[in-house]
Amino acid sequence: MKLSVIGTGYVGLVSGTCFAEMGNDVICVDNDKRKIDKLLKGEIPIWEPGLEEMVQRNVEQERLSFTTDIKDAVEKTNICFIAVGTPPGEDGSADLQYVLAVARDIGTYMNGYKVIINKSTVPVGTADLVKEEVQKILNERNVNYKFDVVSNPEFLKEGDAINDCLKPDRVVVGTDSPKCAEILKELYAPFARSHEKLIIMSVRSAEMTKYAANAMLATKISFMNDVANLCELMGADISEVRHGIGSDSRIGYKFIYPGVGYGGSCFPKDVKALIKMAKKVNSETRVLQAVEDVNDYQKTVLIKKVKKHFGDDLAGLTFAVWGLAFKPKTDDMREATSITVINGLIEAGAKIQAYDPVAMDEANRMFGDNTEIQYTHGNYDALKGADALLLITEWNQFRYPDFAKVKNLLNNPIIFDGRNQYNPKEMKELGFVYYGIGRQG
Repeated sequence: MKLSVIGTGYVGLVSGTCFAEMGNDVICVDNDKRKIDKLLKGEIPIWEPGLEEMVQRNVEQERLSFTTDIKDAVEKTNICFIAVGTPPGEDGSADLQYVLAVARDIGTYMNGYKVIINKSTVPVGTADLVKEEVQKILNERNVNYKFDVVSNPEFLKEGDAINDCLKPDRVVVGTDSPKCAEILKELYAPFARSHEKLIIMSVRSAEMTKYAANAMLATKISFMNDVANLCELMGADISEVRHGIGSDSRIGYKFIYPGVGYGGSCFPKDVKALIKMAKKVNSETRVLQAVEDVNDYQKTVLIKKVKKHFGDDLAGLTFAVWGLAFKPKTDDMREATSITVINGLIEAGAKIQAYDPVAMDEANRMFGDNTEIQYTHGNYDALKGADALLLITEWNQFRYPDFAKVKNLLNNPIIFDGRNQYNPKEMKELGFVYYGIGRQG
């Protein structure tokens, strides 16, 4: 099939590359000329395991191309994916200006029947708006090309997006058109050869499914963090509780790890957007509001623990921070807990020595020229002369460090473990003062 993917951000670039990998001819479009120029040189703007090699392979085999020319892309393809950003507005609702702008562009350059697919995360009812925008342009052009608008939300995890795309748990397609359903079945057939993974539903149900999925996962995280904080006060250990409830097949072990809150480009944005959607129809989402409130609080927990140990005034103290990205296997720092923690410590007078395997450049961009933050070449370098270690992102290389070396490099053998990576009993035996989340030190 001949596809255009409009928007070469995280979703668009990964999806477009994976479609090309399955033998389709894919044109990726973006109005950011600098980004396209980099892609044409083989430079990937995001860090995602396996993506660079896959892009290179498909470009070399002439199945994947990049351009700023949306006219050429629309004219040459019969399936047009909309994969532009929907950033949260000031009120938390999704900003659809980029989605609707692409819809108008497609309407402007359509030269025959097109399947227009919303891949962006969009509020319920967006497909109707896209349809209206396209039809308005066609009317102005005085042409009568047929088209269908489909909702096909993505379910990609940063750090494992290639695998999620090539081997999806499910493919949700929202369409009322049998013709469209058959086209999408054919498109996704190579991704679901072992068993049927395509779920056909109404357009609005598909749009809601994406938000509901992310909101449910965020809810599990906030629930466990709420229980963890209670465990800490009641003398229980959240790690033991997690095993106790995770063994129940109705609950399972996924997304019940306590920590210092969720971040990234999806959960925070989608929870806010779903709350806003409900308000627009005079409905309350009391659970989701609590999910967001708990997460906002959880991002401050390490700061509170540090101040409880050292006092409110942290002037003259230096803290080592391991992990800056919002999760492992990505350089994404959008809504990352590290931002809240580092800013909170600096506001209290502290200095920071930070390390992350891949997010250092992004952190430097995020924090700017903040002289209170020093970025180190390795995780052990961050410990030199620091008064305590804060672990924020659970990268594999932080799981089994040389604790004798850690203890020797720190001014004080103190660890604030925001992801419960270490065993409190072992830490105590090694001579560390240890603070976890929902655990008894």
